[in-house]
Formats: sequence, C-alpha cells, structure tokens
Amino acid sequence: MACATELFATRPRESVTVRALATAAGTSTAAVYTLFQGKDGLVREVRDRAVAGLFQDLAAAPTSDVAFDDLYGLATAYRRWGREHRHLYTVLFGGAQSFDPSGGVGDRDPVRPLVAAIDRAVADRTLAGDTTLIAVSLWVALHGLVTLELAGALDESAAETAFRSTIHAVLRGWATPAAFPGLRRTDPAP
Repeated sequence: MACATELFATRPRESVTVRALATAAGTSTAAVYTLFQGKDGLVREVRDRAVAGLFQDLAAAPTSDVAFDDLYGLATAYRRWGREHRHLYTVLFGGAQSFDPSGGVGDRDPVRPLVAAIDRAVADRTLAGDTTLIAVSLWVALHGLVTLELAGALDESAAETAFRSTIHAVLRGWATPAAFPGLRRTDPAP
C-alpha cells in the first residue's frame, strides 16, 4: 500500500503498471492481482485509505459551543492531515483519483464533519448561505493553501500566516452581522 500510494502520488496514473507496483513493493504481480484484483482495485484501496484517514482526523476534531471555533478546528485538522500524509493527500486530491467535494456525503465521507459544523453555524445564525457553497469555498481555500504548502511554495511562517488569515477571511465572508456585532466585512479577523 505504501509503495502504491507513493507511486500514484508521484507519477501519472497511466504510467503506473502492475509490474512497477509489484517491483516497488518487492513482490510478484500475482500478489497484486490476488490482494487487489489488479491496478484499479489497488487504486480504490489507496483512495479508500485516504478518505478513511481524513475522515477520522476531521471527525476527531474537538467541538465546542462556538461554531467558528469548530470550523477553524476542522480547517486545522485538514491541514495537519495533508501535511502528515503528503502522498495520500496527493492521491486523494490530484493524483490517481480525485475526490469530488460536491458529491453526496456518505457516513464516512470526509466532508461530513465540515457539513455538520456548517449546518450548525447556519442554524444558529453565525453563518448565512447555502451549506454546500460555504463548504466548497472553505475547501477551495484550504486545498489551495495545503497544495502550495506541500509544493514548498510557502515557507513555514508564510504558510501559517496565510492559513490563519485566509480561513478567517472565508468564514468572515459568510458570517452574519449578528455573529460579530459591529464587525464590518473589511475588519481584521476576530
């Protein structure tokens, strides 16, 4: 699995053969077919592992009575998972098989904790807007930041500053006036 994850993250899917996978893992092609029914089965297994790992980390993010804190905590958990699982992140969001953030939300879908937190924020009038649109805008910002960070385009300090300011800006952009009385859309993040 580790060899497959690395190969799918670092090479175009079409160029990764069962023979290359078996060689990298120090096994036979028969083992790949026996365990995974071939390359497509292995791709599914790697993707499923990535989805399960991201879901687990997001579902374990602490919750509170403050919707903004919970959403920021989910963003932090997403970033941490991407940094700690670089190859799985690449496979999930741009390698062997892409993840569709606007698709249906299953029981163990990584989007589920985010959608639940946004639903709660909309229900308590902290955020205003369509849950899916809010989730996609937050994911787009997170994905861009994590992708740039993993590519080495941002040093540690720049990445941290960009993360804090961008997540606050996205959440503030969807915030209701009641969420921060007196806050203008151009005020600094709370």
